[in-house]
Amino acid sequence: MRDGRTRTQALRAFILAGTSLAALTAASAQQAAPRGASVQLDEISVESRGDGVPAGGPAGGALGVPGIENPRGPVAGYVATRSATATKTNTPLVETPQSITVIGRRQIDSQNAQTLTQATQYAAGTFSGSFGFDTRNTFIYLRGFNVSDYGIYRDGLQTLNYGFGYFNANTFGLERIEILRGPAAVLFGAGSPGGIVNQVSKRPTADPFGTVEIGGGSFGQKYAAFDFGGPADKEGHWFYRITGYGRNGGTQVDGAPDDSYSIAPSVTYRPDGATTLTVLTSVQRDNTAVTANFLPYIGTVRPQALGLRLPRSLNVGDARLNTYQRDQAFLGYEFEHIFNDTWAFRQNLRYSFGESFQDSNIGQLGYAFGDTTQTQLARYRFRDHARVNLFQVDNQAEARFSDGFFRHDLLMGLDYKDYRLTDNQASAFPASNLNILAPVYSGVETSPTPYLINSNAFQQLGIYLQDQIKLTDRLTLVLGGRLDFADNRVTDKLNNGFGNTGRSDTGPTYRTALIYNFENGLAPYVSYSTSFQPLIGTGRLSNTFKPEEGTQIEGGVKFEPPGQGYFVTLAGFDIRRKNVLTPDPVNTLFQVQLGEVRSTGFEAQVVASVFDGLDVAASYTIYGLTNERGGADIIGKVPVNVPENFANAYFDYTIPVGALRGFGFGGGVRYFGRSFADTANLYRVPDYVLFDAQVHYNWDRWRLAVTATNLADRRFVSSCQAFNSCFYGDARRVLASLSYKW
Repeated sequence: MRDGRTRTQALRAFILAGTSLAALTAASAQQAAPRGASVQLDEISVESRGDGVPAGGPAGGALGVPGIENPRGPVAGYVATRSATATKTNTPLVETPQSITVIGRRQIDSQNAQTLTQATQYAAGTFSGSFGFDTRNTFIYLRGFNVSDYGIYRDGLQTLNYGFGYFNANTFGLERIEILRGPAAVLFGAGSPGGIVNQVSKRPTADPFGTVEIGGGSFGQKYAAFDFGGPADKEGHWFYRITGYGRNGGTQVDGAPDDSYSIAPSVTYRPDGATTLTVLTSVQRDNTAVTANFLPYIGTVRPQALGLRLPRSLNVGDARLNTYQRDQAFLGYEFEHIFNDTWAFRQNLRYSFGESFQDSNIGQLGYAFGDTTQTQLARYRFRDHARVNLFQVDNQAEARFSDGFFRHDLLMGLDYKDYRLTDNQASAFPASNLNILAPVYSGVETSPTPYLINSNAFQQLGIYLQDQIKLTDRLTLVLGGRLDFADNRVTDKLNNGFGNTGRSDTGPTYRTALIYNFENGLAPYVSYSTSFQPLIGTGRLSNTFKPEEGTQIEGGVKFEPPGQGYFVTLAGFDIRRKNVLTPDPVNTLFQVQLGEVRSTGFEAQVVASVFDGLDVAASYTIYGLTNERGGADIIGKVPVNVPENFANAYFDYTIPVGALRGFGFGGGVRYFGRSFADTANLYRVPDYVLFDAQVHYNWDRWRLAVTATNLADRRFVSSCQAFNSCFYGDARRVLASLSYKW
C-alpha cells in the first residue's frame, strides 16, 4: 500500500463494488415490492428495531416516521433529540457520549442568520467570526482550535477548504447545523481535534408545502428566497424540493458588495419502505470583496498617534480593485437499503466543484516606514485564482443484533476522497500607501508577480468500525477504530516541476466511551478519542507537512428529563494537538508547523422550549489554551486569534393566546473574553459584549420580522492574527423580512 498508484487502483475497486451494491439492492427492492406496499414495509422496519426508529439508522431525505424526529429532518423548536453526526447512526443525543449542539431551522429563522458564522454564535465551545466581518468564508474555532479548513462538512461529507479554494453555503438551504465538539476522525477521517461542523441540507418531504420570503435592511441589502416541494406522483414514490436564495447590496465596508445567488433542487425516490435514494444538488454564485481588512493593532485596538481609530467602513483595497468571486456546485446522492431486521446499507456520494478569483490590495504591513503620524497605511497587492474538484464516497453497513449477552449497533465503513486543487497566487510589494484620513483610490496598481502556481492532488482511503454495545439497558459502551491511508502530491508549475514534492501517510485512530442513562434523564459519560489529519500543500520552502495528530479526554453530564422540553449539557475536556500549522514568521502567506497546543476547559449549554411559545439557547465556555512545544518564545504562551472564555444567551417568545396572539419578541447577549494579538502575549485584545434583538408577528400564513445584531453598534476587534493583522467585527445589522407559507 506504499505505492500511490497501487493504492488508487485498490480503492477504486472498492468504490465500484460499493456503487454496484447500491444499484443492485435498489433494483431488487423495486422488483420485489408490489405497488402500494410502502406503508406496510415502513411499519415492519419500525417494529424490527424495537425502539421506534427505522431500521438502518437515518432515513433518506426528510421522510421518516411521524412523531419521531428524523436526524436529518426538522427540529421541533430549539430542542433536538437525535443526530446522525456523532455516530453516523440514528442515536438519541442523550445516549451520545460526546458534546454536540444541534441548531434547527426554527432557531436559524428566529435570528435571521444568513451565514454559518451568524447561525453558530450561540453554541457552546464555538467562536465564530474569528477573522471579523468576512463575506468570503466561514471562520470557526471549536474548543480553541480552527476548524474552518478541515472541519466544515455538508451532509456528512467534508467540504475541505484549503488555501484559497473555499466552499461556502447560504444557510437558507439548510435544515439543521450540528456542531460536534472533540475529535471525530474515527468516523470521518479528518477534522480538527476541536470538532466538526456538519451542515444538513433541506430534503424532500412527504407533505406538499411552499414558502416565499423577501427582506432587506442595512447597507442596502435586499434578498428574496423560495422553498417548495412535496410528492411528485400519486403513488408516493417520488418526492421533490427546490430551494432558491438571492441577495445583493453593500456591506459595512465602503464599495464592497455582498451578492450571492443559489438554487438547490433535490429529489427522493422511495420505491418501497426499505429503499430510499435522495439526490442532492446545488449551484451558487458569489460576488463580493475582501472585507476582513488586515489592520494594525495601533489604530484599531488602541488609538494611533493622532488619537484616532481606523473606521470600520475603510476599504483597504480599492472600490475599483477589490474583488472576490466564486462559483460552486454540489452533485451527490444518499442511498439506503434495509435488507432485514439486522442489516442495512448506506452510501453517500458527492462531487463538488469550486472556482474562485480574488484581486485586492491588502493591509497586513502596518503603517508606512517613517510615518510618525500613522496616517499612511502600507499595502501590497494580492491575486489568487483557485479551482477545486472534490469527489467523495462513504459506504456504510450497519447491523443491529444481540449476541445473547449484549445488544450491538455495529457500523462498518469504507470512505474515500479525491481532492484536486490548482492554485495560482501572485503578489506585488509594495502597493501604493492609503491615507486613512483622505483615502484616494486610483484603481491602478503594479501588476502582481506569481510566487506559487501549484497543482495539489490529495487522496485518502479510510476503513472504520464502530460498535455501540448495550452492556445493560442503561449502560452503553462505544468502541471505534479506523485506519487511514493518505497520499499528498504537489506539482510545482511555476518552477517547471523543480519543487515537486509529496508524501504518503498511514494513521490509526480510535475512540472508547461509556455513557449511563438514568431513568430521570440524567446521563453521565466519559470518553477518550484520537484524531489524525493529513495536511495538504507545502510550506515556504516547498516542504510537505506531517499529519496533525490529537488526543482528547472528555467527561460530562447530559440531562434531558422526559417531557420537560429542555436539554442540558456539561462537559470538561483536555485536548492535545500536535504538528499545528501557524503563519510563517518569515512570510505570513505560508505556514509552518510549530509543535503542540493544549486546550483544557469546561463548557455548559442549555436549550429549551419550556412552555408554549418560549425558546431559549444559552451557553458558557472557558478553557486554558497554551503552546506546549515549539520555539522558546512561544512555549507557555496563548495562541492568537481566539478568546479563552465566552458566554451567551438568547430567547424568543411568541404570545400563544389572546388579542396579541402571534406577536413575538426576543433577543440575546454575547460576551467574549480577551485574546492576544501576538505570539509573545504582549498585546491584548479586550473583551466585549454585544446585544441582539428581534420582534415578529405571525398571522394566518404570513410572518413579518425585524432582527438586529450588535444592537448598540459597538465597534470592536474580534481578534488579531498578528500585530498588524487585526479584524473589526460586525457592525449593527438590521433586517426586515416578510414571508408567506402554504
